[in-house]
Amino acid sequence: MRAHDAPIVRRSCLAGLGAMTVAACTARAPGAAGDPRPGWGPPDMPPQAGRGFLVTGGTSGIGYESSKALAAAGAEVVIAARSRERGEEAIAAIRQEVPGARLRFEKLDLADLASVRALAARLPEALPRLDGLLNNAGVMEPPERGTSADGYETQFAVNYLGHFALTAELLPMLRRAEAPRVVTLSSIAARYGAINFEDLQFAQRYDASAAYGQSKLACLLFALELQRRSEAGGWGIRSIASHPGLSRTNLQAGHGPFRRALRVLFQPAAQGALPTLYAATAPEARGGGYYGPNGFLEARGAVGAAEVPAAAADGGAAARLWTISEALSGARFPSAIG
Repeated sequence: MRAHDAPIVRRSCLAGLGAMTVAACTARAPGAAGDPRPGWGPPDMPPQAGRGFLVTGGTSGIGYESSKALAAAGAEVVIAARSRERGEEAIAAIRQEVPGARLRFEKLDLADLASVRALAARLPEALPRLDGLLNNAGVMEPPERGTSADGYETQFAVNYLGHFALTAELLPMLRRAEAPRVVTLSSIAARYGAINFEDLQFAQRYDASAAYGQSKLACLLFALELQRRSEAGGWGIRSIASHPGLSRTNLQAGHGPFRRALRVLFQPAAQGALPTLYAATAPEARGGGYYGPNGFLEARGAVGAAEVPAAAADGGAAARLWTISEALSGARFPSAIG
């Protein structure tokens, strides 16, 4: 482990374990409407033929497994990511396992809002409508503070703001679908996250773990607020959040040997993708719901209803963040039925 990684690792582990311990002691009502049945998996997905999905970050990890499962169920899947080479490799690998899979690649850099707008402008040429948007891509705890093409802290820009803008830009395509869904990935890290409204970009003092927790809490606040606004405005969008627990993905690859060694304790990415697939396809998945693994501390296991942190249930903070995000991104959601 590199010397400058040590403080980040200690803070992340201690904060995460503390928050998960609190969550483990929190009672949950069993059998709530919309809870997955025990053992839910890809064979339980309804046929997806005739439906179109866009998956950000679909070249690896949760995004790759989600894309593969959706394609296997008959959906047409657009994998949106930065690297065309990696996108084409992912598509070729999926087609090895799913002959005849309907897949295409579209270039997208969530750290560049111009790239987000460009994708939204050309996507109607590929799909007549969009049945599902999976806001999956992310970066995790870069040790040095970086900024996006638009000047925003990298984790805030990629994990949250780029997806906020993408959802706004693709809303017309989503509203043309019969029963559209937006699934936004959060994380266990949202439990120790806080929205630093005084310094959203961590320009005053950068803390990689705190910035990551903020970005994932922002994703969860966005998913819940999108559902509220969809219901109030009659948009017809079902917005759902998910998290993969502790799953083996490329997010851990850039960290030191200690963090990489912990990957052996994590569940496979295919298992971690199940909450996202449930949210994207299950008829009983609730708008405004939050799904994750149902094992100890929600770290691994079968799909279940996830605990919503108190900070994510703050409607006032969600509305404030929404207004700020529109101003920062230049993206606009409708205020009423158009």
